[in-house]
Amino acid sequence: MKFNVDLALFYSIESNKNMKYFSGYDGIGCLAIPKKKKPFLLVPEMEYLRAKKTKLKVYRWEKGKRLFKQLSEILKKEKIKPKTLGIVYRDFALDFFRSLRRNIKNVKVKDIQEDCLKIRAIKNNKEIMIIRKSCKIASDIMNSCIKNFKKFKTEEDVRKFLHLESVKLGCELAFPPIVATGSNGALPHYEPKNIKLKKGFCVIDFGVNYQGYHSDISRTIYLGTPNKEEIQAYDKVLKVQKDLIKSVKPNGKCSTLYNKALKELGERFNHGLGHGIGLNIHELPNLTLKSKDTFKNKMIFTIEPGLYFENRFGIRIEDDILLDKKPIILTTVPKNLITK
Repeated sequence: MKFNVDLALFYSIESNKNMKYFSGYDGIGCLAIPKKKKPFLLVPEMEYLRAKKTKLKVYRWEKGKRLFKQLSEILKKEKIKPKTLGIVYRDFALDFFRSLRRNIKNVKVKDIQEDCLKIRAIKNNKEIMIIRKSCKIASDIMNSCIKNFKKFKTEEDVRKFLHLESVKLGCELAFPPIVATGSNGALPHYEPKNIKLKKGFCVIDFGVNYQGYHSDISRTIYLGTPNKEEIQAYDKVLKVQKDLIKSVKPNGKCSTLYNKALKELGERFNHGLGHGIGLNIHELPNLTLKSKDTFKNKMIFTIEPGLYFENRFGIRIEDDILLDKKPIILTTVPKNLITK
């Protein structure tokens, strides 16, 4: 773990993704990662046995003592005298930050959020295995949803099905699913309603959270019989998506791939081309116009081009991709146009 500080510090009063990533512990307390000594945890008595499973050194947070007051005592005992302290600013509530500054003095505080995101963008083998499983579960549920689509009467029926099937398989939803029929599909972030399914394209965007790791898949099916223009629009999105996936290479610029999509699809493609996935549903890399990110081996990310025709319809096709010298598609739902 490389941070350009003498001490990296993460704390949580409920849950912290960086703490989980760097220690395996996801609970109340704090994680300290000194530059020249081994990391350690400081947790309440009730969390002590769970924290010990991480194999890190664990200190008990004494009842009635301020968290950072005890941390400062541990640092003194361990002869750790940091001149620079790294924290993720956005994770620190103001009162906790003030407590930190009162108890750990004479240090320069640095925001290490970007460092954390860059480290987490490259997945290890265990993470890849879990995300593969997350993608398989999401794919199985999406396949079942499409297969049983004629049983649904409303957008809300579809959403409920996706939710219940996720719970049955021991997962949470990665995000509120999108089920957008007819003209609703022209809104990329549409929220499904308890309204009758409309004829035309239906965009379904869905994913699961399996053991803390996310998947994200979109498919567009057709309710009724599509006309020539609609078939051509769908085929265009599908061809572009396939070409973009093939174009992904290690060290390639994410912005270059986005520009390629924009050139092919034009102004009716009006959102980012994709994003990394992991402990969060949106991580690095960012596949956007101004992104400075580049593709690296062991990154996992989405590629999701779309076309949106205001007050008419929308089309989006999204897969999760693992880059391992070449792009590997982890989501396994057929992409030929399905009619219902």
